[in-house]
Amino acid sequence: MIISLVVFALVYLGMGLGGVPGLALDRTGIALLGIIALIGTQTMTLAQAAAAVDAPTIALLFALMIISAQFEQSGFYAWVALRITKAARSPKSLLAAVIFATGLLSALLTNDVVVFALTPLLCGGILALKLDVRPYLMGLAAAANAGSAATLIGNPQNILIGQAGKLDFWNYALFALVPTLATLVISYGVILLTWRLEPAKIVAQESVIELDRYQLGKAIISVTALIGLFLTPVPREVSALTIAGTLLLSRRLSSRDMIGAVDWHLLLMFTCLFGVTEAFSNTGVAQQGLAWLAQKGLYPDHITLMAPVTVLASNTIGNVPFVVLFIKLLPNLGAGPLYGLAMLSTFAGNLLLTGSICNIIVAERAALQGAKLSFMDFARSGIPITVLSIAVTIGWLMANKVLPL
Repeated sequence: MIISLVVFALVYLGMGLGGVPGLALDRTGIALLGIIALIGTQTMTLAQAAAAVDAPTIALLFALMIISAQFEQSGFYAWVALRITKAARSPKSLLAAVIFATGLLSALLTNDVVVFALTPLLCGGILALKLDVRPYLMGLAAAANAGSAATLIGNPQNILIGQAGKLDFWNYALFALVPTLATLVISYGVILLTWRLEPAKIVAQESVIELDRYQLGKAIISVTALIGLFLTPVPREVSALTIAGTLLLSRRLSSRDMIGAVDWHLLLMFTCLFGVTEAFSNTGVAQQGLAWLAQKGLYPDHITLMAPVTVLASNTIGNVPFVVLFIKLLPNLGAGPLYGLAMLSTFAGNLLLTGSICNIIVAERAALQGAKLSFMDFARSGIPITVLSIAVTIGWLMANKVLPL
């Protein structure tokens, strides 16, 4: 029991810090060392660690990354980035285009994959226009977080929530539409107020992107087919794996390149966290704590507790690790609380740079292009965006009587 508690505490402390001082360890490495410590001390067997993994969630996330790789291989992301910079005629319209395009793509494809592909492309185009790239990077991250809240396949935590609660894809999408659109509008307005955009007109650059229309056609058909399959009783992970497997049957695109585009670090982190949280759950400490909260009328499925806890945890240990823990400790939540958890944990990711993996990807990929988005740069827009979007979401949840006070 003691080892499980210590490993759990150290792993989630490392998640909050983002690494270990003095060591070149990231969040994935920390989670991996945690599960290794549990197995090495025989606190948990290898079979128990494997059994703790939610295989359908991992399979669905993997399949969606393969589908996104199809878009990338077709040149679609490069084409989108070019169209954004060419179509905009002013900094304001450029920002609007970044937010709209990113939000839409993040609702249909995993947001981490979208920003991984778009960030360096947009950086290159915006820097070439001699504009301050930081407000546009902020718009990219905020829109990726906001847009991904619209569906149960938009981000890793929503995938997990949808799978755990067996939520209906379309019912959730309809419910989340209003808060998502509101957050996209809020993001645009806040960035305009917190950043000074250069007033000069933008002159579109003369560039050409070779778009492989055949491969893009396959990608569009695959997404359309996947969404159609979500209307059937076929499990989402089975539908997604079937589509992904079909895409790998290609004469032009190497399966090595497609599989290489998968974010294996994220999948490994997820896998390890399942084991770490399982060991913690088996100690019974969390259950005792939840029982105490229930006696005090502070059960976590009430909005007065869920909202602040979600915002705090998402910006300390991260929204993905937090949701893994929350679902493990409260496995029988109804659709209403899960709807709230999905939207609140996603919108909370906009508070600070460390609030979501998506934000970190934007900052790290931009740095490789010579563009720096600092912690304070992010916070100046992220804090008001989050406060307003969380307030809207709470109002929406209360108006629809989804969560009790």
